[in-house]
Amino acid sequence: MHLHAAKSGLSALAVVMQQPREIALQQLPLDACSAGDVVVDMEWSGISTGTEKLLWSGTMPMFPGMGYPLVPGYEGVGRVSAAGEAAGIEVGTRVFVPGARCFGSVRGLFGSAAERVVLPAARVLPVAERLGERAILLALAATALHALEVGREPPQLIIGHGVLGRLLARLALARGAAPPVVWEKQPARRHGAAGYDVIDPDADTRRDYRSICDMSGDAALLDALVQRLAPGGEIVLAGFYAAPLSFAFPPAFMREARLSIAAQWQPRDLQRVHELCVSGALSLDGLITHSAVAADAESAYRTAFTDPDCLKMYLDWGTRA
Repeated sequence: MHLHAAKSGLSALAVVMQQPREIALQQLPLDACSAGDVVVDMEWSGISTGTEKLLWSGTMPMFPGMGYPLVPGYEGVGRVSAAGEAAGIEVGTRVFVPGARCFGSVRGLFGSAAERVVLPAARVLPVAERLGERAILLALAATALHALEVGREPPQLIIGHGVLGRLLARLALARGAAPPVVWEKQPARRHGAAGYDVIDPDADTRRDYRSICDMSGDAALLDALVQRLAPGGEIVLAGFYAAPLSFAFPPAFMREARLSIAAQWQPRDLQRVHELCVSGALSLDGLITHSAVAADAESAYRTAFTDPDCLKMYLDWGTRA
């Protein structure tokens, strides 16, 4: 159906970070809908162990729009329940929601962790039904694809075997690249590799990598990575770094090292990884390890951020109790 007067005064139960380490579910009023908007009833929302963990811990660097209270979440999947006359999308369509700013005075950073959101139709991506809850991973897949294309060549070494590192390795293999080596310090995360090796960094003696991609966000690693480069090699920084980045100049000078930064994924990246998933070229299997009903949001976020066995957690908004 189209938006009309009956759709005014909408509200939604949402995850609210009141301040660092303080999470609660709150009923929030939603902003009014326009002709180009859609209302999406959320089915699942993923929990990011990168940027959202920084918001939760209070270590996120300041940037425009930053502040508390806020609604987190940029990995939402739900169904369009209402659409404006100019939205150009049918009610009932399952879509990926990269976030929403529809909660009035409560900031949407990034705003998809709610049972319902209102946002411009141009920001959602219709997704294949068969992807189900795995569609929450599309933003991370788009991030990995963006990082892959920032580098001059596919990564020979990937830092971190979390979801981002696994997706980057899968995408590199899908493009016909040689199998990368992946560093992972946590033994619990060294499983699940398909077609590439995951090793403890201390077990790796190689020092001639032409391309290294860091997905860990660990600002303290840069000197160690420079030491592993071949002359003229490149390091792609694809994590989100809370601490300032620095490195010793002489080793980088001797190697004529290159540093590149992968920015946020773009809408086209999201569309392309969805196409890869639909075609079967990219698998999202085996990456989600935990789920929780939305009513258990506080404990779910804490588990996602503190349990090394939790690779990926999502909230189920269809079962709230």
